[in-house]
Amino acid sequence: MLKGLRSIGYPVADLAAAKNWYSAVTGLTPYFDQPFYVGFNVGGFELGLLPAEGKAAVPGEPHTLWGVDDIAASYAALLERGATPHYPPTDVGGGIVCAVVRDPFGNLLGLIHNPHFDPAAVR
Repeated sequence: MLKGLRSIGYPVADLAAAKNWYSAVTGLTPYFDQPFYVGFNVGGFELGLLPAEGKAAVPGEPHTLWGVDDIAASYAALLERGATPHYPPTDVGGGIVCAVVRDPFGNLLGLIHNPHFDPAAVR
């Protein structure tokens, strides 16, 4: 089911300030820049910024995103194994679908199906 780490998402209270800060520390401009998500490609991996207001995630609860082929099946399988829903499978744009569960131990576990992920770009 899990294919490897793909991404980490950081909930932020000020998306514009976080975008500027991460641009400065990575030396990169975001490749995806929307009011609901800002994404950077850092060494072939995704560093994502999510506005915390109105979302299930809150600042201080970053979550990694594990690549999967079938996000609906993977999400369902995790729930069957005792995880609880945190953020249901949601298309976040560009055919990218993300979901987050809380494992039985209280940790956030994210899933991502990203048809644009290129394993050859990982450094």
